[in-house]
Amino acid sequence: MFAAVFGSVEQGIIYAIMALGVYISFRVLDFPDLTVDGSFVTGAGVAATMIISGYNPVVATLVAIIIGFLAGCVTGLLHTKGKINALLSGILMMIALYSINLRIMGLTSPNSIGRPNIPLLNAETMFSKFKSFWSPLGIDTAINNFFNNLGFQYLPSTWGTLFIMIIIVLIIKFIVDWFLKTEVGLAIRATGDNKKMIRSLSANTDTLIIVGLGFSNALVAFSGALIAQYAKFADIGMGIGMIIIGLASVIIGEAIFGTKTILRTTFAVIAGAIIYRIVLGLALRVDFLDTGDMKIITAVIVIGSLILPQFFEKKREKSRKAKRHAERLVEQKHLLMKEGNTVAKAQSGQ
Repeated sequence: MFAAVFGSVEQGIIYAIMALGVYISFRVLDFPDLTVDGSFVTGAGVAATMIISGYNPVVATLVAIIIGFLAGCVTGLLHTKGKINALLSGILMMIALYSINLRIMGLTSPNSIGRPNIPLLNAETMFSKFKSFWSPLGIDTAINNFFNNLGFQYLPSTWGTLFIMIIIVLIIKFIVDWFLKTEVGLAIRATGDNKKMIRSLSANTDTLIIVGLGFSNALVAFSGALIAQYAKFADIGMGIGMIIIGLASVIIGEAIFGTKTILRTTFAVIAGAIIYRIVLGLALRVDFLDTGDMKIITAVIVIGSLILPQFFEKKREKSRKAKRHAERLVEQKHLLMKEGNTVAKAQSGQ
């Protein structure tokens, strides 16, 4: 159980970067961007292709981020300059990226134009590089001995991946927080809230939408690049349903932790991604479920995340109404008692 939860937390932290990208497009920009399903694979494909070709994993990851940014910008251009519906723009870019991703991964195969899968089993990745630095420190042994004394079994072989991902995600979170508080970030937030208002202030909403979508898909591609290096492969189908996973993470986090400030909201999105992976991992441990049921489990989690907050909000509203009604009854009772005392005093004075 502990090993399953640990693995879910590791994956959840990596997917949290993708969830932050989805948050920027869906919540901040109010743009239903389905490019995510394609740009996630783009990040994974670019990173895997460059790593296989002998490039440094860090350089490969940075290039994947840039390509993801460009993919998001193209979606923004289709919508703003091409005057194509927002939803359709994302769908068109997602479809186009399927072929583009095959071409990108096909660069590693001299015998074919496209390639659907790239294994990274023997390749050096960011995680293997960090593991070579982390392992000699002896931290894994100390942590595993501590948990062994507590009675835990089946402990992970290394804690280094979790450690480095926590650092990376915290850096990304602070970058997102900082960006959304800059002049451009505030303008992007205003564009998502009221496009006509920000346009009346002479802001170029088209450019803001393009930049916002580019930044969103850059984060998604970054997450894809990390997942490819974590899972040791890149596959053309690994992006299917990413938008649902991202939305589930955002919805779960917002429902549990709230959205009063940007700092709190970005934390909620990260926590939502981790909670989602833990719930999914525990659900797959049920005997009558297997990996083929992952999509329906995801659908159930999202449905529950959408319905339960409404149910609890109705209960809270009902409780507030009952409390206000009780307060009014008490006030009326005090008022009647006061009027009764006034009448009694008047009668006694007569």
